[in-house]
Amino acid sequence: MIEGQEGVTWDQWVALARACEAHGFDGLFRSDHYLGFGREGGSLDAWSTIAALGPLTERIRLGTMVSPVTFRHPSVLAASVVTADHASGGRVELGIGAGWFEEEHRAFGFPFPPTGERVQLLAEQIEVVHRLWGGDGDGPFDGAHYRVEASTTVPTPLQRPHPPLIVGGHAGPKVAAIAARWGDEYDLVGGTTDEVRAGNDRIDAACAAIGRDPASLRRSVMLQTLVGADEAEVRDHASALIAASGEDGDPGAYVDEVRSEGLAGTPEQVLERLGAYREAGVERVLLQHLAHDDVASLELIGREIIPEATSL
Repeated sequence: MIEGQEGVTWDQWVALARACEAHGFDGLFRSDHYLGFGREGGSLDAWSTIAALGPLTERIRLGTMVSPVTFRHPSVLAASVVTADHASGGRVELGIGAGWFEEEHRAFGFPFPPTGERVQLLAEQIEVVHRLWGGDGDGPFDGAHYRVEASTTVPTPLQRPHPPLIVGGHAGPKVAAIAARWGDEYDLVGGTTDEVRAGNDRIDAACAAIGRDPASLRRSVMLQTLVGADEAEVRDHASALIAASGEDGDPGAYVDEVRSEGLAGTPEQVLERLGAYREAGVERVLLQHLAHDDVASLELIGREIIPEATSL
């Protein structure tokens, strides 16, 4: 999972995609932002990037984690995902969320309504996208925020019944209920194993409330990942990330911080941590890789972590 808004160039996207294909990763996901978190960097458009990577790859899944509902009308989003689905031969997934980065919205002129209204937008946008992909619901959609008379997109997605729809966030009650109704997967954005377990319990309860089998809603988590062949290399990677941020800091403290709510250490240490997340109900992990010019770490993960992780 790459933070594309941090100045990732097209050449770097191609190198990352090829490394993911070569080293056994299941997919390459990216954030959907336009403004760097330190107001530096900048971003190529998320869905344009994914569509362009489709013909350049053969195996890996491609998707967003996550697309804010405030950036695109649901009809535009549905068509963008279908375009990428066709360009990739049916390998895209849509991660969608309510959005949170208010400064970014001000910078680019996107409306940023209060949290409750953004959650309402999320519920309506997911339903519209689902309908346009040929899902449940016939006739016009007439909601508080959107009115759509079309019933399906043309052409329909290659993936049937539709591309996987991932809801992302912290599993608050309202968003968990939306995911239980429409989602194929719920992605918890970080957290300790106890926090992830609690989030999964809330999702289970939301599914039970509408009579859905909780096991039918896949669970994933996005975790910052810092891996090295030994402790010294892990600290070197931490030092590089600190320097790239333009700040000073203790590499050891940085590693400890990542380890507390993510994955940091040698392959053996990371595998032990992955096992704990698996016990907390996680079925898929999105490795948040902040050093987007570092493909050597992806080779290490592919060689020493992925083969062992598949048996957890």
